[in-house]
This record gives sequence, C-alpha cells and structure tokens, in this order.
Amino acid sequence: MVVGWLLADREDALLAEQVLADAYHRDGLAPSQLTIHADRGAPMTSKAVADLLIDLGVRRSHSRPRVSNDNPYSEAQFKTMKYGPTYPNRFASMADARAWVTTFVHWYNQEHRHSGLGLLTPAMVHGGTADAVMAARQAVLTAAATTHPERFVRGQPTPPAVPVKAWINPPLTSTTPADDPARLKRNS
Repeated sequence: MVVGWLLADREDALLAEQVLADAYHRDGLAPSQLTIHADRGAPMTSKAVADLLIDLGVRRSHSRPRVSNDNPYSEAQFKTMKYGPTYPNRFASMADARAWVTTFVHWYNQEHRHSGLGLLTPAMVHGGTADAVMAARQAVLTAAATTHPERFVRGQPTPPAVPVKAWINPPLTSTTPADDPARLKRNS
C-alpha cells in the first residue's frame, strides 16, 4: 500500500524526512513496528532521515549498491504506474503531475486488486478488513458449490490465499548478527 508520497522538483533529505514522518504518524505506528527499505540515494541515507528513523524506532534496510531491483514491491508498483493506460508521456506542470499521482494512488490503494494479496486491495489488507472480505467470498463460493455441485468437479472452491507476511529482508532470528556463530567463524 502506498502510505505516503511526495512529488517534488528535487531530491532533498528534509523532504524525505517530512514525508516519512507524516506517513508514520498518520498510520499511528508504534516504535519498533516498522522496517523501511530504501535505496541508497542521498536523501534516504542522510543524517536527517537516519536520526528521524532512530527517533521513531524504525529499522532501516537499504538496497545493495548498484542493484536497482532490491525492492520488488516498489518496483512492481512503479511498473503498474508507468505502464498503466493513463500514464502520460509528459506532465504539463507540477500541479498536473500531483493531480495524476493523487488519482493513481487512490486507485492503487482502494480499487486495484493484487494477485499477490489474494485479489484484495491494499486498503483491505492494510485496514484490517481482509478476513471479513475473504469470509464473504468463501460464503458465496460455498453457496454456489451447494447449489450447483456439478460445476465444482475438483471439490469445494476456496478464494485465493492472502499472504500472512511479506518480507524484503526478514527480521533476524533469535541470534543477533553479533552472536551468530557462523558469522563469527567467517570473520575469524
């Protein structure tokens, strides 16, 4: 889900800090609840952003140097944006670009059903209504199978599964990197 965005005419650490803080507070997150994965651009590696993330208790994860596709979720979202039928070749003004992005983000979050989310919208998953939607879908499928069992030769139909968790960089296991025996052996 796109939880925050900013369109500006330049990259800037203070703008990055602003959009991250706004999104964090708007979502009502608790400290240590979030990991942010970012590229290694100057705004995302700046002291201002690093200090903000420390203050908010947000863990940082960065792409590997010179690897443009380390964040598959962002890359997929950008592809959906840029290859969509409404994406213009050029924007006439910054105001036009902001209006287009506002419309796109609303559609992406509220209407676009993702195959990786069990054909739910990001808003359904993020907002906590996914279980209710999936239960309603299952009720419809069960009623259809009961009414017309001949149509369901493979048995009771089920809606697509919703992933429980998705990770770019999974959290560390019970051993921290400093305690990891394999790491200690490699470094000795």
